[in-house]
Amino acid sequence: MDNKRHIAARMNDIQPFHVMALLGRARELEAEGRDIVHMEIGEPDFITAQPIIDAGIRALQNGQTHYTPSTGLPALREAVSRFYQQRYHIDVPASRIVITPGASGALQLIFNTLINPGDSVLMADPGYPCNRHFVRLNEGEAIGIPVNAGSNYQLTAGLVEQHWSESTVAVMLASPSNPTGTIVTADDLRDIHAVTRKRGGQLIVDEIYHGLVYAEDISSALALEADDVFVINSFSKYFGMTGWRVGWLVAPTGYIDAIDRLAQNIFLAASTPAQHAALAAFEPESLAIHEQRRADFAVRRDYLLPALRDLGFGIPVTPQGAFYLYADCSKFTDDSYHFAAQLLEEAGVAITPGKDFGFYKPEQHVRFAYTTSLENLQKGVERIKGFLDKKSLLSR
Repeated sequence: MDNKRHIAARMNDIQPFHVMALLGRARELEAEGRDIVHMEIGEPDFITAQPIIDAGIRALQNGQTHYTPSTGLPALREAVSRFYQQRYHIDVPASRIVITPGASGALQLIFNTLINPGDSVLMADPGYPCNRHFVRLNEGEAIGIPVNAGSNYQLTAGLVEQHWSESTVAVMLASPSNPTGTIVTADDLRDIHAVTRKRGGQLIVDEIYHGLVYAEDISSALALEADDVFVINSFSKYFGMTGWRVGWLVAPTGYIDAIDRLAQNIFLAASTPAQHAALAAFEPESLAIHEQRRADFAVRRDYLLPALRDLGFGIPVTPQGAFYLYADCSKFTDDSYHFAAQLLEEAGVAITPGKDFGFYKPEQHVRFAYTTSLENLQKGVERIKGFLDKKSLLSR
């Protein structure tokens, strides 16, 4: 019998999260008794706020386990709409809001709806890898545009104009971004939107780290007051509900029917108990907890940023949000993956290599996540210092 497997050719282009191999090794070392400082995971270390947990338990106890509509629990869509009004003073009708299984579900719906084979989407490089992979799964092409400190690691209207082609159907932004933590300014957002509209394309904005901004808060792309912008958000980061897998998207009115039909066929609906739990994320008690945690993240950033710079890592732009520092490590290595692996083995500190985020100088960069306690960050910095001191001595 022929056991030859048939795997679609597109799968050759779907790369793993390379950090998962490092995480697996970190778990092995911990099982051997090693103490590991985790600065690789893009997940808040805080557990979900208790009011949300309690709401989820009540949902299960009350038998709220049946399907919701594919676009989501009506009460939750209304709650998200009120949140935009209360936080951003923007009127977003609930009819434009679709609840999804995490932000990944939102990405899947948007790209499946927009992309035909051969279409292309412009996005920043470095950036979140799943964005380009979802484009590829739809037989499209993700055009990663190299960005650096000069543009705050974000796209600009000029870059969009320069790279637009006949195949381009959309531009994707992330503000704040993963891995750099930088934001798109209101002026740049307006200018990029103008170019995209003029070219007949769509603007997609990932806002899943909204709420985790530390200097001054930023407005949503929905403030453009244009019914031609897709916005993605999630209950995972600011709201601390990573494992619950609930997100949402705001879509132009003309796309809601197609997205609804697609959701019915792909996943039917997000988890019902999780949607009921998410309703509690907007309660005053929960928001107070989220805001305290934002303050804690700010303290961590304000410690780790100068500490890493003092060690010699290049971080030319102070990240305004998220919980990442994207650092140039070329002073120490020309292979960031090997550097990260060596740091884990010798110093017990886990970080993410640049190759997880694109193709623009990944070997020169690593990402630090301050998703662990200040005490652990301090311990991690001391270990990194010792590792670098030893590395310097050995290279003489």
